[in-house]
Amino acid sequence: MDIIMPQLGETVLEGIITACYKKAGEAVAADESVFEVETDKVSAAIPSPVPGVLREILVDTGVSVKVGTRLAVVETSTEARGRESQTAFGSSPADDRSVPRLERDADSKLSPLVRRLLAESGLSPDQVRGTGRDGRITKEDMLSHIAGAALQSPTAAPADRVVPLNKIRRVTAAHAVRSIATSPHTLQAVEVDFHNVDRARNTRGAEWKVQEGFALTYLPFVCAAVCEALVDFPYINATFADDSLIVHQRINLGIAVDVGFEGLLVPVLRDANQRSVRGIARKINTLVQAARTNTLTPDDLSGGTYTVSNSGSFGTLITAPIINQPQVAILSLDGVHKKPTVVENPDGDAIAIRPIGVLAQSFDHRAFDGAYSAAFLRRLKQALESRNWLTELN
Repeated sequence: MDIIMPQLGETVLEGIITACYKKAGEAVAADESVFEVETDKVSAAIPSPVPGVLREILVDTGVSVKVGTRLAVVETSTEARGRESQTAFGSSPADDRSVPRLERDADSKLSPLVRRLLAESGLSPDQVRGTGRDGRITKEDMLSHIAGAALQSPTAAPADRVVPLNKIRRVTAAHAVRSIATSPHTLQAVEVDFHNVDRARNTRGAEWKVQEGFALTYLPFVCAAVCEALVDFPYINATFADDSLIVHQRINLGIAVDVGFEGLLVPVLRDANQRSVRGIARKINTLVQAARTNTLTPDDLSGGTYTVSNSGSFGTLITAPIINQPQVAILSLDGVHKKPTVVENPDGDAIAIRPIGVLAQSFDHRAFDGAYSAAFLRRLKQALESRNWLTELN
């Protein structure tokens, strides 16, 4: 039985084998992890489909393989009995699968990054304590060992830290550089009075936390208002393809999620315009938790048509976000702060203390002009300030 490189998502065509947990000749159980593969979106384990003995390993770690590639051969007990029977009658197979095609050694469980760090540090694997699966040495083990050795050396002067970029950071960096090189970014921003939103949050917040198990933030309200505004400004809910603008009928919101300051993931809230505020909040919470526990699937990270980035919890004033290619715009929700502002009412203008926040949109000037973006932001502001959010939560 062959172990095959699986389809890890509808947009994933290949991945890099970063680890092999078994050696040729070792027994494997059904669904036991044999390989670790890293795509441009996630890392995943590839299990054995059947119990048996790993007779042949067909790929090296560090090699990029396409979907459908044979990675290894597992011989089941039935196949083993058949092979022994053929041998007893003097017959020998044309290809002897008992001999691995690739020579395996202790380094087979080391990722390319770990091998490089070992070489640069002049260390051998037996000098580093591995905390990974089956004692495998991880990147964190290497960095910890190197830092500890530097601290213990009485003659060593303080040295700059070498921090290799992790997978998420590498992908984020490459995506950001490509986006800036591709799209002429333009930033526009509006101030929004979140008085109506705060009225709903303050009235229902405690009850919501008990019912749902998480806090009611500004983000689901902003996402609901974004969906309303995108209906009136469809060119913003679009992606570029060569010289054409693909205007999407579905509204699939990408939600930018910080992963422990290690990088950025953007899971997708599909058909957000068909959900209530409560439905949006629940799905966002599910996606955020999956991102931070490394349980997102490749499909969770594909298909976005517009992205919302939320830095508000850090109290930021205004952020110029980088467009999530091939989308044409992205919105930043920054901190909401109490400020004195002019409030218009039938008796005249008055000064009031209101929760004011900034919504900033970066857009691709190839797709539309500033007037279109500004009109969208005005529509978004009107939705947030005028909708009866308390009624919608009920």
